[in-house]
Amino acid sequence: MSAASRALRKLGFLTIGLFDEHDPRAGHEATLALIELGERLGFDSAWVRHRHLQYGISSPVAVLAAASQRTSRIHLGTAVIPLGWENPLRLAEDLATVDILSGGRLNPGVSVGPPMRYEEVRGALYPDTADAEDFGHERVRRLLDFVRGEPATGFRGTAGFEAFSDRVQPHAPGLASRMWYGAGSLRSARWAGEHGMNLLTSSVVKAEESEDFAEIQLSHIRTFRAHHPEGERARVSHGLVVIPTDSATPEQRAKYEAYAQERTPRTAAPQGPARMMFAPDIVGDSAEIAERLRAHAAFREVDEVAFALPFTFAPEDHVQILTDMATHLGPALGWRPAA
Repeated sequence: MSAASRALRKLGFLTIGLFDEHDPRAGHEATLALIELGERLGFDSAWVRHRHLQYGISSPVAVLAAASQRTSRIHLGTAVIPLGWENPLRLAEDLATVDILSGGRLNPGVSVGPPMRYEEVRGALYPDTADAEDFGHERVRRLLDFVRGEPATGFRGTAGFEAFSDRVQPHAPGLASRMWYGAGSLRSARWAGEHGMNLLTSSVVKAEESEDFAEIQLSHIRTFRAHHPEGERARVSHGLVVIPTDSATPEQRAKYEAYAQERTPRTAAPQGPARMMFAPDIVGDSAEIAERLRAHAAFREVDEVAFALPFTFAPEDHVQILTDMATHLGPALGWRPAA
């Protein structure tokens, strides 16, 4: 059975976790409360985005460790961790630890490339090795090897009174099957497939074969599956900003529509030298959104999603949007909340 003929199987959401510089705890607590609400509403997954030297979650693995102790069922993901900021060995230890604490619910999503604003941060991040760092796919391959339990050292045994392992500890046996790659180009989609990862489709993609966003995203999904060992069964999660308004107040609807209109011009054509395309935001009642999604060429290829919450909205807006997603939009797409 093709993905196009299936109902939506897994419903997730993504948040950036904004906070006030002078009261960061409140913002982090709001993010944790949102994840708890997601579990109560029956969402299958909650994802957090990564921000460095900004006022959003800088340590998603730590936040998800806290979330793992406040929830029992919902899967917890990162969309995505930019590996240019990370040491793959240390990150593998952190991911495995949180996966163990969560009972096997962690879904790490990663990406590659130089850190954002690298010329300004390189001296603080890599003072001695900035020119030698490799920010390509080799960094992901190293992380995958460590997560899968490949040796990290040639020594295993006892030295004095201490026992040493030759692989990352703790080892989380199922974690490797829940590793995701956030791809924005055909090359990255192919690499993720060849290396047996899951695919997070990006809301920002490179215009390579088309200038139609849905067609570009569709080409990434099909390229990924064509090179994945599991073929059409390989997991892909679709990510767009959708804002259902079923229970929104008139003031909220006006704010949501203004937000989308302000961001719409950037979606009309490729942006910048890299020719990046942005997905349009979708605002409306759930019946309208479901109809537009069914007409979306890439959406028809998947049966799981992680809809992105608008980052600048207030907590009460996020509660309304999540509630409408779970009670109106999800069911309109054939989804059923988890027990």
